[in-house]
Amino acid sequence: MAAAEAPEDSGSYVLHHLTNLKLDLRTMTVDPQAHGFWVLNLDSVIFSLVLGSLFLFVLLKAARSATSGKPSGLVNFVEITLEFWENQVKEVFPQANPLVVPLALTIFVWVLLMNLMDVVPVDLLPFLAGQAGVDHLRIVPSTDVNITFGLSLSVFLLIIGYNLVFKGPIGFLKEVLSHPFGPWLAPVNLVLRIVEEIARPVSLALRLFGNLFAGELIFVLIALLLAQARTGIGGIGLAGLGFVAHLAWAFFHLLVIPLQAFVFAVLTVVYLSTAAHSHSEDH
Repeated sequence: MAAAEAPEDSGSYVLHHLTNLKLDLRTMTVDPQAHGFWVLNLDSVIFSLVLGSLFLFVLLKAARSATSGKPSGLVNFVEITLEFWENQVKEVFPQANPLVVPLALTIFVWVLLMNLMDVVPVDLLPFLAGQAGVDHLRIVPSTDVNITFGLSLSVFLLIIGYNLVFKGPIGFLKEVLSHPFGPWLAPVNLVLRIVEEIARPVSLALRLFGNLFAGELIFVLIALLLAQARTGIGGIGLAGLGFVAHLAWAFFHLLVIPLQAFVFAVLTVVYLSTAAHSHSEDH
């Protein structure tokens, strides 16, 4: 969707669209220029919670409407999705406990919903928010590195928990200190294990953030082309180019959006499976 009006400064327009609605928790004031540990990206949190609540509402509605008779379209869709993830988990993590399938389903759908916000016209909701006096609004939570790291750190805690549950504290410690080079090189093993464990949440978070941030930025740049329709015949040509580019990028992005959600969920299951698997079983 085109910008509400042709921006006087393209750089300012892009920067405005990439600035979150920030809440400084120290002063409890909204300040776009605030930064630091105690600054909350309020829009990311709100949209994440709204989309998560929407997901829960749909699943609860499907569960309540499920009967022994002919299922509705919603129930069919939920059952197909659940069966798909049951099969995925069974292939990757055969000894998984009952938590893993709901976890994978929740991560996939929640990340998918957050990613889908990227195809909403970039100026639509910010314009409506501006009419209500809200100067800045980013509507795609997965373009906020704080959200993606929040998800990946939750997965990291689950990985540590699964290591302790399946191997026991002593077994986990022995594995950390003895693999891969044996107990005589315990310090080296420990350093390698720390690097390996840290790399997992970092790669999960940055992969999702990088892909969605790039998609959002391209949509903003395309909106700049559409805004040129106000600048005469040449501007109309640029706007036409922008419209074609918008459709093409939106179509391509609709392929990327579910793929990124799927990768995040599958890697979560893979990491949990690895955590439950003892390296001693390989020998």
